[in-house]
Amino acid sequence: MSRIQEAFQKATGKKAFIGFVTAGDPSLEQSRDFVLEMVRAGMDIVEIGIPFSDPIAEGPVIQAANIRALNVGTSTARIFGLVEALRQQIQVPVVLLTYLNPVFQYGYERFFTRCQAVGVDGIIIPDLPFEEREEVRIVADPLGVDLISLIAPTSASRIQQIATDARGFLYVVSSLGVTGIRGKIETDLASLINAIRQVSSLPTAVGFGINTPEQAAAIGKVADGVIVGSAMVKIIEDHGVHAGRYLYEYVRQMKEALC
Repeated sequence: MSRIQEAFQKATGKKAFIGFVTAGDPSLEQSRDFVLEMVRAGMDIVEIGIPFSDPIAEGPVIQAANIRALNVGTSTARIFGLVEALRQQIQVPVVLLTYLNPVFQYGYERFFTRCQAVGVDGIIIPDLPFEEREEVRIVADPLGVDLISLIAPTSASRIQQIATDARGFLYVVSSLGVTGIRGKIETDLASLINAIRQVSSLPTAVGFGINTPEQAAAIGKVADGVIVGSAMVKIIEDHGVHAGRYLYEYVRQMKEALC
């Protein structure tokens, strides 16, 4: 069992809250402080985005955060330094979200060896086709880094294929389209997650669009966890270097909704 799966088992109320920040927005120092506040508020798993110039799965909020982070010189190497610093203060799993090109350019062996060294537990690569995942996983697996699979509403015919081959947890995409705050989640998540559970015992966590405690509570009734990205990045956009206390309060409210 990986540290990620253990985090789901240990989560308060057995429902995990996964929060996201774009590394380097507005600075790497602030990203560290924000993560510490989020963990202090009860976040179970940290998801850290490596900024990329063409984040095709992201909506306007996270796209803008990527640009802000790149404009202050954020790099993959410096983000590993951020994780290394965080590891001295937190024990919760750390998952990176990035795209295939930054990993490829860094070099698979070099990238995942560094992940292992600094304490990265998993990675999400939205633009990595399922059929091509093996070129990444053969490097990540031996180094203890879970390559986390995504299942979308359009994945119905491939659920068994994806789920039985997954690691860490299954990232269930709530809605078609890119990331972003949504007023309503219309996908039949209960049926989708039930189909997943027929073929896999891995935890399921739902992301894309979730932003209110009410949405979190509803999704927590059918899934093992909730992932929030854009809503947290928007807090950082609105409050800048002062966002820490707002992130703390937001995480606390979302975590309470899941208990």
